[in-house]
Amino acid sequence: MLCKKGDFLKNKIDYHIRNINLSAEGEKRIEWAFREMPVIRTIRTRESKNLFKNLVIGACLHITSETANLVITLKGCGAKVFLTASNPLSTQDDVAACLVKNYGISVFGMKGEDSRTYAKHIKRVAEQKPHLVIDDGADLIVFLHNNPDFARNVIGATEETTTGITRIKNITKDGKLLFPVIGVNEAQTKYMFDNRYGTGQSAIDGILRATNILVAGKTAVVCGYGWCGRGIAKNLKGLGANVIITEVSPLRALEALMDGFQVMPVEEAAPCGDIFITVTGNARVIGGSVFKKMKDGAVLANAGHFNVEIDIDALGRQSKGTRKVRPFVTEYTMKNGKKFYLLADGRLVNLGCAEGHPSSVMDMSFAGQFLSLKYLVENKMSAEYSPVPAEIDSEIAFLKLVSMGVRIDTISAYQKKYLRSWNL
Repeated sequence: MLCKKGDFLKNKIDYHIRNINLSAEGEKRIEWAFREMPVIRTIRTRESKNLFKNLVIGACLHITSETANLVITLKGCGAKVFLTASNPLSTQDDVAACLVKNYGISVFGMKGEDSRTYAKHIKRVAEQKPHLVIDDGADLIVFLHNNPDFARNVIGATEETTTGITRIKNITKDGKLLFPVIGVNEAQTKYMFDNRYGTGQSAIDGILRATNILVAGKTAVVCGYGWCGRGIAKNLKGLGANVIITEVSPLRALEALMDGFQVMPVEEAAPCGDIFITVTGNARVIGGSVFKKMKDGAVLANAGHFNVEIDIDALGRQSKGTRKVRPFVTEYTMKNGKKFYLLADGRLVNLGCAEGHPSSVMDMSFAGQFLSLKYLVENKMSAEYSPVPAEIDSEIAFLKLVSMGVRIDTISAYQKKYLRSWNL
């Protein structure tokens, strides 16, 4: 049941977490992440304590130490924050405990929660009738659109990931978008760094923690060559894997080929792969016919937002039994005797089996979230989808460079005039 506790706080708050007594460990984890988040540190010190005064912020995000530093910063600027998980496996329970006990933030989430609890938590945040929404995958935004009575106060929202933006664009296309949404995922400081370097490292980290296998010498099949796929493929190659790319986009397939990777349909890659990683944002990328062609011992992992990229139902139908062989590793014994190993129940492997992206890349992504929320508050926007304003993108990149001790040139007045000219 949802708890109403908090005797240790001046004001009682609602929350539903695993164990409040984990807060001390969570505090250390949050502090460690904060060391690698200089842009958020700068924002925390410079922004007004009244920026979000009297505003309720509903956040549906992975409950990690990096997210904690974002929501603590939002609360420090006057907001009342309600946080729920954006994935049933991604919550760090000690971080959730710390946010409740040490910071008085309402958190609804626990690692391994079932689908019913996950949905209940999203509803609990929606019931607060938020003024601002931060989402990762658009589950909260979609819930608000299906229950518009809860959306009446919404000034605007931000969306963190490719999958969520696809959903929001579809809502917009159907003419049903209720409030403005800024797509943080389309900021260059997000997709060029978070997606490429963050997912590129953390997805492999999750696979290694779950399996402890040697990557060198193995054949890895990466399904999708967007920014996340590029990063994963590059890092797998660096570890000594033979990498095959599968794609539906001719341009991305051509790019992968020019980057030195083999490119082929997933059906052809199936008998070759030792490790399969889906990162497309689409459903049933690896399905029943592919399973029939895979070799014994294949490892299946997903780095896309939802657990639909690997057709788990088809995998179950073709198997004669399953068992847990390691934490977050399920062995499927097929009817033909082959064994496949599914990681994190097909959910995000980097958060299901590891800790997600490094703090230094989430620093830029969450700076984009914060500054986009500020933009929504300070600028009246119509109910449409928009990318992150270019000036915010540039500001984040500049702040990151400053934190790294890097200086760059500035454009001169003559150069500005030259760039505006046409009759040279």
